Amino acid sequence: MKSILRSDIVQSILAQIIWVYMLAISKTGRWQVEGLERAREIWKDERGGVLACWHSRILLLPVGWTKYVRHFESDKPNPAILISLSKDGEFVARASEKLGLKIIRGSSGNKKKKTKKKGGAAAIRETTEFLGQGGIVCITLDGPRGPRQRAGLGAVLMAQKKGARLIPYAHAIKPAKRLNSWDRFLVPFPLFPKGAIIFGEPIETNRDMSAQEIREKLEIAVNEATERAEALIGGQFEPPEPIRATPPSDDMMAAE
Repeated sequence: MKSILRSDIVQSILAQIIWVYMLAISKTGRWQVEGLERAREIWKDERGGVLACWHSRILLLPVGWTKYVRHFESDKPNPAILISLSKDGEFVARASEKLGLKIIRGSSGNKKKKTKKKGGAAAIRETTEFLGQGGIVCITLDGPRGPRQRAGLGAVLMAQKKGARLIPYAHAIKPAKRLNSWDRFLVPFPLFPKGAIIFGEPIETNRDMSAQEIREKLEIAVNEATERAEALIGGQFEPPEPIRATPPSDDMMAAE
């Protein structure tokens, strides 16, 4: 069954379905937005930026672009989204590409795959180059393995290389179904939902700053923005997974 689901023709069909689904959420939703003018200023700025969000909201990530940002006047290239090299990430990548987003493919979440290090290094290189050109990259801080709503260091380290800013980016939507997955994945009802988007205050980075301190600040900011988004629609914020004895994963992939 897995081989069938991961075949090229099935991946193409799934990509088409997800593309239409994402468009329906964006176009028919009743959206409240906070920080839109901030987003406009970020888009005009020549510096690059990392839109930082949580893995559970992957299906909502393109809404800010399709609904608002794509209409801003700017010479910036279209935003990029960092997505796993795994077959499971293929249809997400194809659907996102249909929405006009640039796709950067990173390493798989499977540690046994020989291409992991190669894919990860290539993704880091391509992402930092894109940031250096003033591009905006969307990265899920806790994907693809978690812990839930705990930020890894990957996005911070890439932003520091180019002095790019980190922008907390949060969504909420209802009605929606939460799956019993590690991230409590959110599956929205696609027609006429009620949603909220938060573009948070940018966090500055440079090589002289402590990456760990930036990571902690970013994690708090994205969780606060997510809680605010849920409050705007009368939703319920789920707190992050309790801190474990081992540090959070530094994996930088956006989707599995």
